[in-house]
Amino acid sequence: MAQRALPAGTVTFLFTDIEGSTRLAQDLGDGYVEVLAEHRRVLREAFAAHHGVEVDTQGDAFFVAFASAVDAVRSAIDGQRALSDGPVRVRMGLHTGEAAVGDEGYVGVDVHRAARICAAGHGGQVLLSASVANLIADVDMHDLGEHRLKDLFAPLRLYQLGHDDFPPLRTLNFTTLPVQSTPLVGREQELREVQLLLREHRLVTLVGAGGTGKTRLALQAAADASDDFPDGVFWVPLAQVSDPLSVGPAMASAVGSSGGLDGRLAGKRLLFVVDNFEQVIDAADTLAKMLDDSSTVKVLVTSRELLRLRSEYAFPVPTLPHGDAVALFTERARAVDPSFDADAAVDAICRELDGVPLAIELAASRIKALSTEQLLQRLGHRLRLLTANARDAPGRHQTLRATIDWSHDLLTVAERDLFARLAAFAGAWTLDAAESICAADIDTLEGLVSKSLVTHHDGRFGMLEMIREYAAERFELLDDRERVAAQHAGYFLDFAERTANDVTLGDPAAWRQRAAEDGNIKRALDHLAVAGSADLELRMAVAAWMFWFVQASWDECVRRLEHAVSRSVDPTRERALALRALSWIKGRQHHADAADSLGAEALALAQQLGDDQLVGFCLRSLSVLETWKPGGGDVLRKRELVEQAFRITEAAGDIGGVGALLNNDAIDLRWAG
Repeated sequence: MAQRALPAGTVTFLFTDIEGSTRLAQDLGDGYVEVLAEHRRVLREAFAAHHGVEVDTQGDAFFVAFASAVDAVRSAIDGQRALSDGPVRVRMGLHTGEAAVGDEGYVGVDVHRAARICAAGHGGQVLLSASVANLIADVDMHDLGEHRLKDLFAPLRLYQLGHDDFPPLRTLNFTTLPVQSTPLVGREQELREVQLLLREHRLVTLVGAGGTGKTRLALQAAADASDDFPDGVFWVPLAQVSDPLSVGPAMASAVGSSGGLDGRLAGKRLLFVVDNFEQVIDAADTLAKMLDDSSTVKVLVTSRELLRLRSEYAFPVPTLPHGDAVALFTERARAVDPSFDADAAVDAICRELDGVPLAIELAASRIKALSTEQLLQRLGHRLRLLTANARDAPGRHQTLRATIDWSHDLLTVAERDLFARLAAFAGAWTLDAAESICAADIDTLEGLVSKSLVTHHDGRFGMLEMIREYAAERFELLDDRERVAAQHAGYFLDFAERTANDVTLGDPAAWRQRAAEDGNIKRALDHLAVAGSADLELRMAVAAWMFWFVQASWDECVRRLEHAVSRSVDPTRERALALRALSWIKGRQHHADAADSLGAEALALAQQLGDDQLVGFCLRSLSVLETWKPGGGDVLRKRELVEQAFRITEAAGDIGGVGALLNNDAIDLRWAG
């Protein structure tokens, strides 16, 4: 088929799919490859004959676009006629709508609807939406009435080409799942996993923090799995339910029973989708009893906390992968500005928002009033910025603050106190750090993890940034926040000093530890620079600088060291080490005069302290500074510095220092040939 530019404006989308392709492949064996190739050839000829543009081909499915609804229908008729005598049974779905073309092809609701129309049909059947039917004439069609598709949008009137008999459409007419105003973006992998879990387990709980998209994922997974539940899929929202005793009646009401569930579910193959279980967690026993009494019933739950039942299988709902996050922002932004295109700022916004769907949707809703750059600049105050304009959004989703309030209100007093104290950390933290700094006990910390306000991965705890900002507000309300901050600084000062030597020597394990705690070390140093003692700030700067130096964060090193040196004027070993470190960095930055001056000051202080090991270290550093100067510096001065350093270092018994000097000499000799 000829490849042309994608049609724009009003476009008719055609999706095709082979019914029972897996079974057909098993029956035909090696012959399936030839049958599949013939099927593709026949359909491509039909599409090309009527000016279709092939948008995508995946496996045995086609996605084709037509500028004319009449052409699209004729190609479907020709394709089905050409396949009628063969073993392949193809279902087709057509829908006409407005085409929005992105970088990777068509995007938008109308594409989703066309795909869902195809999925509702059976092999040999061609389904049309009303938007297609209204554009064609003199074609034999059968009105199938209104149907809810698995995309969860409002019902569509569907038509069938011809009057052949087919089984009932695979639609949602036997469910009470709520209509959704927007399509689900991304989540293909999660949908597959949840549907697989529903086949294997009777109670599946989607657990995660507020705003991560648990409800939307559950709705779509239930819709996609609806064919497995011939007795229906029933929606049980608990957002307005606070009494655990009301859960049973709510589930009975969902299936139209006013007399409870006892004996009414026997032999029924149905699915309950129970939303927002965290606030009635004590009703978990109600679910357990129902599942014991009704062996064919299954339950899909969304909750910010696990139900902790033996039959429960937990599925932690992750935030969106970056590509899906950008796609979601773009989709929602185009709802308020159809001409919107993603840019580099959108990429940064989605990273700043941790891929949290609710946060991304709220940010995109601001695009009418703010540019993407302005949005990005304001994300430092995301809890105030990200407010929904949609009046029909649930109250807990009107703002980020509201959705976190919802979770925070469910915490015990001990959990609330620990939650606030954990805001002392920057980035992730270990259990030992939480116990030492926040007086955390494992049960309370585990409670915060189970309620999705704290994450746990590879032995470290953390928070999503939007939750961390909320916790930081609670931290400021603590009466002893200064004491907690001081304990945090003291803990990480001890860590930095304990690991400094191994980091300097390049030990891989020490580097991994140091990298993991870099945010906390900077947070601790910030506190010491403002509220701590000058001596403690100097010690921390000396212990921390080498990590930043090796990463080429030289400006960071200089800023931290200079501030510490300016505050602490006492003649101490730490001050000499800080001056020597500044001298070293200035030398690497080719500021020779500043490097010499700082190095000389460090040497003089070491001599004043009578610390021969430190004197030898400073002399060795000064000798290296000469090497970094244009032309290799003053060779005689360098040789004098090295000889002095050898004498003093050997006398001090500093074996490592002697080794370093010999290494430097070896390097010089190699350079000299």
